Amino acid sequence: MSSVSLSVWDFVATSFLILILAAISLKQQLNLHKQLIIAAIRATVQLLLIGFILRWLFGDINPLWLILVASVMLLAAGREVISRQQRPFTDSYGYLSTVLSMFLSSFILTIATLTIVIQADPWYSPQYAIPLLGMLLGNTMNGISISMDRLTSTVWLQQQVIEQRLMLGEQSKEALADIKRDAMRAGMIPSINGMASAGIVALPGMMTGQILAGSSPIEAVKYQILILFLISAGSGFGIYASLKLGSRHLFDKRHRLRLERLKSD
Repeated sequence: MSSVSLSVWDFVATSFLILILAAISLKQQLNLHKQLIIAAIRATVQLLLIGFILRWLFGDINPLWLILVASVMLLAAGREVISRQQRPFTDSYGYLSTVLSMFLSSFILTIATLTIVIQADPWYSPQYAIPLLGMLLGNTMNGISISMDRLTSTVWLQQQVIEQRLMLGEQSKEALADIKRDAMRAGMIPSINGMASAGIVALPGMMTGQILAGSSPIEAVKYQILILFLISAGSGFGIYASLKLGSRHLFDKRHRLRLERLKSD
């Protein structure tokens, strides 16, 4: 079974759905129309660009080019995490800690999966490495964005509560424990929902793509289960690391809350 090719007019037709949604937003004064249109344009340009890059990479299997593309993906993901937060850190610590957290989770899991599980030859084959890293990075980025936004926003709103707990003798780790748990749960919700609803509520993207491309449904299911587990693990490890690094930066060495390190209104 071969896949069905899509024409330019197919994409034009579906783009009208975004325009209709933007028109509804404008009429209802939801202030989402600009974001919708800009996001749609960005997605189109970025995906077309990465399509040409991947076609070139697949023909020239060079680990140096793979490292360059992966680094760009990592740095761009870090920027997206910071831009989605209401109160990011005012210095570069937030960006650097986010990039480090995603590197420790997504990159290590990707390398381990390529070398131990998939065993591609060579293991750095772009056909496997780039899509796998992209899925892990994208989902980890979303989880970290949600959890860090929840952490910093809640700390900003509960400043007095935290300081009172500190005055009662608690350490910074203890005063922030409940907030960190809530932030961790919030960040993990997308991954948990994705696993819980897979196969009943929705067919995940990778599985759908493989089936449309003509792969066996059973083979597509096996790969999708692998990806779901990796996404959840990568998101969890990345969220845990980012919350640990981020919460540490909210206090000084004397366990005093330093809200000036967060962006104000």
